Parts: sequence; structure tokens; C-alpha cells
Amino acid sequence: MARQIEDFFMLVWQALSGDALSQGWQTLALPSAGACTLLAGRHFPGNEEALLVGFETIALSAKQKLPEGRGFLVAPADPYGDGKAWLALTRKPEGSLTLFADMVRDVADALDSEADQGEAKQLSALLGRVRAWQNFMSKTQQPLMAKDVLGLVGELTFLRRLLEAGITPTVAVEAWVGPRDYEQDFVLGSGAVEVKVTQSTDGFPVKIGSLEQLSDAEYQPLFLAGIQLVPSDEGENLPAFVEAVAEALASDKYAHAQFMDQLLLAGYHPSHADRYPQGFAQQDFRLLAVDEGFPRLVSGNVPEGIRKVSYEIDLDKVQGHSVALSDALQQLGVI
Repeated sequence: MARQIEDFFMLVWQALSGDALSQGWQTLALPSAGACTLLAGRHFPGNEEALLVGFETIALSAKQKLPEGRGFLVAPADPYGDGKAWLALTRKPEGSLTLFADMVRDVADALDSEADQGEAKQLSALLGRVRAWQNFMSKTQQPLMAKDVLGLVGELTFLRRLLEAGITPTVAVEAWVGPRDYEQDFVLGSGAVEVKVTQSTDGFPVKIGSLEQLSDAEYQPLFLAGIQLVPSDEGENLPAFVEAVAEALASDKYAHAQFMDQLLLAGYHPSHADRYPQGFAQQDFRLLAVDEGFPRLVSGNVPEGIRKVSYEIDLDKVQGHSVALSDALQQLGVI
């Protein structure tokens, strides 16, 4: 589709003309997304760029909370007075035009991915995608810190292993909850998996950041995936990990769109790929059952009054808890 061209929206907005005396909307029709009507527009007299989405069968509630972020807003619109329910995603004057164009193209792709699922699903996809951008734009727009890059590489490594093990794209991506601030990184079946990454070659130390991370009070069984990475010019960098997972999800539009949402929530966007040149080579991968006898601190085994802890476990010294991924997936009930 034409709007997948990187500068497509820029060209369309440039084609829309107006002057200081103009009022209201000037628009150009775009290829539709299923039943949804799409328009590129400018709103005058402010001359703000926008994407307008028209719904035939959806009634927008006046009580519905619409997302608004740094550099953009979402609001009801009425460009034609045609009785449709219209939403306008509009750039604020202080917002980056380049980043806004990325956002609009991304939102249009999300609408395309749900084109055969009906307008209710498309509205949900639109709002979900915009809220992911809202979270992304609320950050400082600085590159991810080194520890966050490592954590994301670790989670993508485990996501790839799930896909390679035969877990369907939708199940695998929906299981990845780390970017949504869950205590564990993956919730699968009845249980969960916490992913930890280390660059140390002195043992296999992993850092545990709270009393909740290794608690199985909510999800059972619980597993700890330990990944040992070392910097390597020959290894994959973060964008390569992202691309590999995206390629594995390409046949499932829904899973791919969800994956892109999760990346934004994690603070990563593919347009920033050149910010992450460092490659990594995997030295070791271990999966351990966090069960009776596993060394951990949780709220039930620390003295009363202790509320927050952080500590380190050397996985080299944890014996008798290693499991194969296939066995863990069977215990979780997903294969």
C-alpha cells in the first residue's frame, strides 16, 4: 500500500495548501483500511497536520478517554458533516513532524492489520497503538540505557526461543508482558517466566530487583531464564534481534502489530536503530524451575518489616533446578 512508503504522509501534507484566512479542514482521501475511511488533513488556521479516521458503525462515547501525548492529541472531528464518527490524530505545534509522520504511518499500518476484523477491532487497535506512542513520547527520547538494552535483548532472545519451540505468534507475543511492568517478563499458561541477563563471565550472577520477581504466589509454575551475553562485533545488535522477531511474526498481522506496541512500551522504535550498534554473542542459556529449595527472597521468608530488597544469585551454584524449554512449556500448559 502506498502509505507504507517512508515519506508518503510528508508528501501528502505538503500537497495540502491553505492560507492564514483558511478555516476548518482541508483533506485528501487515502486508501481505505477496511470499512474505515482515512484522510490526511491539515486543520486551519493552525495548519496542523493530521490523520483522520472515519467509522461507519461505531458511536464514540463522550465519556471515552482519548489519549493525548507530548507532540500530539486525539479528538473527535467532523470534517464533512456526514454523520460518521471521526477521530483526528493531530500534531501539536511543538511536536516533531518527522516523529509524528512515523507515528501516523504506524497507526495506519495497525488499522490495516485489523481491516478484516471489523471497526470495533480497528478502533481498539488505533487507541492501543496511540497509547503505546503516548508512552514512548513521554520518555526523554534519549537512547535506552545500557542495562535496558541488555534487558530487552534478553526478553527478545526468550521470545525467539518460544517461537522456535512452536508457540504460535499470538500466544508468544501476548505472553510478553515485561514492557507492561509486570513483575515477571512472560506470563504463559498458568505460570510465568522471569528473564535475567548477565555479561559477567565470573560465574553466572543475575540480579533480582524485588521480593516479587521470584514469587510464585500469583503464577505457578515459575521459571527463571538466565542468559549470558558478551559484547561482540560479530554478534547481533538490538535492531537485529528486533528484526529477527518481526520477521518470524510477519505472517501474523495481529501478532506483529502487538509486537510493535510492546517495543514502543519498552522505549524502542525501529527508526532509532542506529543508536544501538553494539553487538552481543550468547555464551549460555539456562532455564531453572523456581520451586521448593530454589534460593530466593520473597515476602514469606524475610523478617517482618522488610519491604524492599535487591540481591544477586549465582546460577552456577544453583543445582538441581535446570529444565529443558520443552518440559517447561508442557508444565505451563502451552504445548
